[in-house]
Amino acid sequence: MRVGLLTWDYPPAPSGLSTAAREIAESLAGQGCDVTVFTQDRMGEEQVGGVRIIGCKVQESDALGWLRKRGAIGHLAGPWAFRAAVQRIHARAPLDILEATNWYAPAVLLAGSARLALVTRNSTPAAFSQGPAKTLRDTLDNRAANALEKYQARHSAGLISNTADHGNRISALYGVDSTTPHAVIGLSLAPEVLARAEAADYPEAQTPIRILFVGRAEKRKGFDFLMDGAARLASEVEAGANGDFELVLVGVGEDDLSADMPLSLRRRVRAMGRQPEDVLAREYASAHIVAAPSRYESFGLVYQEALAYGRPVVACALDASAREFIGATKAGTLAADATGPDFADALRPLLASHDTRLAYRAAALKAASRFTRETLGRETLALYDKVLTRKTGA
Repeated sequence: MRVGLLTWDYPPAPSGLSTAAREIAESLAGQGCDVTVFTQDRMGEEQVGGVRIIGCKVQESDALGWLRKRGAIGHLAGPWAFRAAVQRIHARAPLDILEATNWYAPAVLLAGSARLALVTRNSTPAAFSQGPAKTLRDTLDNRAANALEKYQARHSAGLISNTADHGNRISALYGVDSTTPHAVIGLSLAPEVLARAEAADYPEAQTPIRILFVGRAEKRKGFDFLMDGAARLASEVEAGANGDFELVLVGVGEDDLSADMPLSLRRRVRAMGRQPEDVLAREYASAHIVAAPSRYESFGLVYQEALAYGRPVVACALDASAREFIGATKAGTLAADATGPDFADALRPLLASHDTRLAYRAAALKAASRFTRETLGRETLALYDKVLTRKTGA
């Protein structure tokens, strides 16, 4: 089967979408597919991990670069570049099927094509991450992004969501046809990630206890109440209670930190910004606890990475993925609500006891092997087959 995969970026770009795209591409290649990845973080062509990668970067100096700077309609610049690249490859050697993320609808100009079936694999919709619109342009941009995602989903021949709860939310948000094949397929971790995780020993019972957060400084990720809860715990440490800690923030830069952060917390925070995989691996290996307080995750790649390293996770009960992967497996604790006091309550027992951390570590390691590339590739191909059978009748 010849598969085209559209992604905004691809490793070594350090993002969750990038990591997911590689897992999808290489899992399909492992199942014998001929996979071509179209990505907008580069130019040129290369072959990596058995996958052909074609760069479709929008150049600032050309017409699409000009279009991308326009409000609302600028969201079509990327999809336009993708369509041109896909059509060029498809004319040379026809693709059997095309897959794209829902995030900002990269395949919206290819959706509904009579020549090429499109499958949309849903990450978190843009609507779940958009902050309050501060200007008219923000309002129009947000509405345009949401409308394009909805159009792509409704005109896809098949849909993939990462969990059952995620699939239900997607169906409700986009209003997709109930007859459209919609599979629930979890993601996987790369073999090299699993190998590094397996080789990583757990840190000794030392202070400060290292707490790792991986993500962006945004409300959906729970960064607001993470920092509020950490500030409360820092004040307790200053007063002589609990064990001391260091909060390491990967994906969050110094500019993302509040200027009025209490000094008791500020001296315990290390904001590292975005980091490549090897640095992230080092931080996972040296962490005692992973803080993943998202209000909502479509899947929760950070959960899976933390489990692979055997790191206890402190998450939020509002997120269905956290309830499934962390709460149900007893691989960590869940804050009852998205508040600083609740998050401090969930984190406090792990700061206080090394034995408690080790118990959660054992549960995390037990839960770590649920998703593999073999499963991801096989289940994805099963949906592709269903979509193509419906399209061709063969």
